[in-house]
Amino acid sequence: MDKKISIAIDGPGGAGKSTLAKRLAERLGCVYVDTGAIYRTVGLYVRRNDVSPSDAEAVEKLLPTLDISLEYVDGKQRMFANGEDVTDYLRTPEMSMYASAVSALPCVRAFLLESQRSLAERYSVIMDGRDIGTVVLPDADVKIFLTADERERARRRWLELLDRGEDAKYATVLHELQQRDAADSSRAIAPLAAAEDAVTLDTTALDLDQSLEAMLAIIKEKTGGAK
Repeated sequence: MDKKISIAIDGPGGAGKSTLAKRLAERLGCVYVDTGAIYRTVGLYVRRNDVSPSDAEAVEKLLPTLDISLEYVDGKQRMFANGEDVTDYLRTPEMSMYASAVSALPCVRAFLLESQRSLAERYSVIMDGRDIGTVVLPDADVKIFLTADERERARRRWLELLDRGEDAKYATVLHELQQRDAADSSRAIAPLAAAEDAVTLDTTALDLDQSLEAMLAIIKEKTGGAK
């Protein structure tokens, strides 16, 4: 890109945020930041320490013992907790619920907020999550709220789990996605919501390539064609 730019992509689980954000980053030459993976890393650490993810006091006491870092290996974001690469442990339904629970805690959000913002200050970034455009990067150059019908989102997540060799059931995945949606939308701190100036893109009837082109068109319009 000719100038530094920040792109915020928000939306519920299964809407395709991570997959599309990675592709956009490749096309536009930006740094991709998967904030969901960051919260999942906190959730995993909480789980490993036998702490309830809803116990704010216990989680807050645990945070100073956690050092989270991001590294890019072959262009892919890898998450490290106290030096251990934990990336392969993060994409499970259990970690989805842990991430949702810890992300509702003010101590966790404060712990991570400045590190996320600092990345946008140093690089051109595409950051995806659930409150990027509303809280983390309220002044982002482009804000996109990515969504899709819940059954389609559950189907995508189910197929993703099957591809990883997991014995997943569609009905279970749908139920867990509905629980996550409800938890994220109703939490008191930074609930899932589209920013007032975000462009909403429904990908229910779009395949991956069509979704990518639609997002590129939005970015081009918002940035005046900057590349």
